[in-house]
Amino acid sequence: MVTITETPTREEILRRVAKAEPVIRENIAWSEENRRLHEATVEAMAEAGIFRMRVPKRYGGYECDGATLVEVGTALGRIDGSAAWVAMVNWIPTYLVCMFPDEVQDEVFSTPDVRVCGTNAPKGTMVPVEGGYLLNGRWPFVSGAHHAHWMEAAAVILRDGAEPEPVMTMVPMSDMELVDDWHTTGLRGSGSITTVATDVFLPAERVIPLGAALGPDTLSATNRNIPIYSTPATLVAAVSGAGMLAGMAKAAWDSFFERLPDRKIIYTDYPSQAEAPLTHLRVGSAAHKIDQAVFHARRIAEVVDHKAFSGEAWTVEERVRVRADQGEAARLAREVADIFQMASGGTSVYNDVPIQRIVRDLTSAALHGLVVPDVNTELYGRVLCGLEPNTLYL
Repeated sequence: MVTITETPTREEILRRVAKAEPVIRENIAWSEENRRLHEATVEAMAEAGIFRMRVPKRYGGYECDGATLVEVGTALGRIDGSAAWVAMVNWIPTYLVCMFPDEVQDEVFSTPDVRVCGTNAPKGTMVPVEGGYLLNGRWPFVSGAHHAHWMEAAAVILRDGAEPEPVMTMVPMSDMELVDDWHTTGLRGSGSITTVATDVFLPAERVIPLGAALGPDTLSATNRNIPIYSTPATLVAAVSGAGMLAGMAKAAWDSFFERLPDRKIIYTDYPSQAEAPLTHLRVGSAAHKIDQAVFHARRIAEVVDHKAFSGEAWTVEERVRVRADQGEAARLAREVADIFQMASGGTSVYNDVPIQRIVRDLTSAALHGLVVPDVNTELYGRVLCGLEPNTLYL
């Protein structure tokens, strides 16, 4: 299948996101209440080209670089954290599809604006059968599963007398059971439910070694010559999600300043909150932190793109710094949200005031195992002290 279309520029994609913004905002409350993105939001994101950004050009995709992921992620995060999270999670497994043989990609990418969800946690088991494998497993935290066509699922092949073999698979969502268990405090609209496979048959070509998926070491003869498909999957996750964090910090800024003109500080003599030195201190501090979060997100994109397009090998220090940058962006974004939550007064606890949702969403995002600021900072410091990293997720 060859469907090459004109690839939009980064600026054009950002214009499309801006065009989609009213629809996404209109449905935030619905998504929060129903614990999944509204169909109109998903359609608006598809129309903006969000789900094509990591698809190869030969299938009508855009093959976007890391800098574009960061800027578009920032724009989406500024609108709705849950929508941005689903976009991020789509970009990562869509990238991993490109590690599979071309015949598998032909199958997956035959659906226009295909949406791929997934997880790298090997929560499934497989046993060989004639022509392929039977898959069983239960995978939590599968963001965007309600709207996906395919799922990328990690599992372990079990063979008599052999060591378990970790693999990556591609499974049609029609073969998966969806468990409606996403009852959470944050990122409620992301619909990050549990999926279940029960004796699902997978042909052999839809199963590849986990190392080939995460390494990466694409089994696609075509993608091997495309620079963006040479980045380790953990670092793909970082460049896909860092912009979202900065964008959510900017959303906290927007929420505060939208209410500021009409606010006073109760039980004080200040005629308006905007005149209080405390407000000036908070706003100045938040502005610095937003700038710093943007710096860390863009530095991730800069190094990821440089390594991809130059072909230079990654050093261990560079890999852990990417993770540290993502963790730092999360820490700074949370601090911005905390500043503006405390500056927004008691009325900010109402559901129709965005700052409470932004705080909850950022807290949830920062709890992801690859994002936790302290864990990433410790890993960075460990390597800077001359020790080997104590994780395979680099």
